[in-house]
Amino acid sequence: MHKTLLGLNKSELETLTKTIGESGYRGRQIGQWLYQHSVHTIEDMTSLPAQMRTRLATEYEVGRSQIAALQRSKDNTIKLLLKLHDSETIETVGIPYADRFSCCVSTQVGCPVGCAFCATGQSGFKRNLTAGEIIDQVLSVQETAQKLDLPTKNNAHRISHVVFMGMGEPLLNYEATIQALHLLNEELGIAMRHLTISTVGFVPGIRSLAQENLQITLAISLHAPTDELRRKLIPSFQQWTVEEIIRACRDYVKLTGRRITFEYCLLRGINDNAAAAQQLASLLKGLNCHVNLIPYNAVETIPFRAPFRESIQSFRETLESAGIIVTQRQQRGASIAAACGQLRERSDA
Repeated sequence: MHKTLLGLNKSELETLTKTIGESGYRGRQIGQWLYQHSVHTIEDMTSLPAQMRTRLATEYEVGRSQIAALQRSKDNTIKLLLKLHDSETIETVGIPYADRFSCCVSTQVGCPVGCAFCATGQSGFKRNLTAGEIIDQVLSVQETAQKLDLPTKNNAHRISHVVFMGMGEPLLNYEATIQALHLLNEELGIAMRHLTISTVGFVPGIRSLAQENLQITLAISLHAPTDELRRKLIPSFQQWTVEEIIRACRDYVKLTGRRITFEYCLLRGINDNAAAAQQLASLLKGLNCHVNLIPYNAVETIPFRAPFRESIQSFRETLESAGIIVTQRQQRGASIAAACGQLRERSDA
């Protein structure tokens, strides 16, 4: 099996080219072909000598995926099902806004967490992704946006923001996730402040990430203010209490100075009531954070429903009256089932 070039930074590529008797300059050229020109084969790197390309191809390949399915919604959100080298599939989503072009990436094939309301969690866990496979998703979305001529900011079709909120738990694939963050920043030129990692609350990972002291956004998928309710929604992830997760978050803010986002998926009749709102407000008191309310994006095979508009408004008002900054995620891609795991689930079926 060939080694992959995608996932190596310019320094590593320089070292690679020197080991085969070429200059470090050739490594920098390869980096440009990989991350700026999004090539799919070594043969596409036309500025490299033909003999060098042939030699590289005996041991290496670029490491790009194949698009197995593509969906485009009325709001121009695009969703890709990508086929990897081992025929496993993952999903990635591109979301154009007026002021940015965001990409939601997966970090695992499937997910070991198994949230009760998530389509990805129902499919089980297969394996971790490499840093190259994470970066490939961003490149694939950019290429697709260009081919479809999506209306993106300045029509540049370049990803400006990346959120690690797709399939999988990023902090359970820690090394590849950190490597991908640096590649996005250093090789693709995306500012660290425009990168977000979402975790269901893996406390050791939160503490390790704090030590990295990166200027990224940390988002906690909390979804419940009490242990009892959280056990029902995330039954396989009970190692840490809600209080322990919040304590790790307070330490994270203290070490990094970065505000934390709490993601709260509102499920009709489950966690969208006044009592839950008051409990959440009490839990987050004094913490430098904001809450992102996410009305549930229904999945056909899972018996949860989106909240009523009145419930969303009441929940928001309770938090805001407690001095908590609240945003509400704009629902995008509903017509193409953009919630994680749905396209892969349908493809497998």
